[in-house]
Amino acid sequence: MSVLTPKFRVSYPSVFKPRKNDLNGKEEFTLTCLFKKGEDLSALKNEVQKVIEKKWGADEALWPKGLKLPFRDQGEKAKIDPVTRRKILPMGHEEGAIFINLKSTSRPGIVDQNRNDIIAESDFYAGCFGRASVSCYAYDQKGNRGVAFGLINLQKLAEGEPLSGRPSPQDDFTAVEVEGADKSADGLFN
Repeated sequence: MSVLTPKFRVSYPSVFKPRKNDLNGKEEFTLTCLFKKGEDLSALKNEVQKVIEKKWGADEALWPKGLKLPFRDQGEKAKIDPVTRRKILPMGHEEGAIFINLKSTSRPGIVDQNRNDIIAESDFYAGCFGRASVSCYAYDQKGNRGVAFGLINLQKLAEGEPLSGRPSPQDDFTAVEVEGADKSADGLFN
């Protein structure tokens, strides 16, 4: 059964071409969902609860120790600046807000607000806003136990500031006039 996520900020998308997972060697399509602080994640949490109970039972005392859940604090991605010794969060991350990772071995469908297919990678990028249809599943491999979300489909909801960290060329440069240049297109070929 699939469930829809709330709106999130797209981060680390690899949804047009798969990326090799170093842990299992599989080619996977992946995405990180950055939810705003205080976002209602109850539908996702309910799915996680159902999957846990189906796999390990309703009695929490019988659940495996160290059970990994998919909900993580964006603040854990902070790095310490070696000079100032201050925490620095990656662009788009917020202390105390939640993120989840999605993955699939199949390429997700990707549509815009009007449900038209998005084909160009540049139209679905780190920093835009979207939502996803996901499936929830339990895993139990080599002592590594937990619950994760599988990526089914994506819908872009809005544009956003790219999270590349690179300024746009328009921000870096001002317009300049070239001395002696003919301002007409004909002057380019003389």
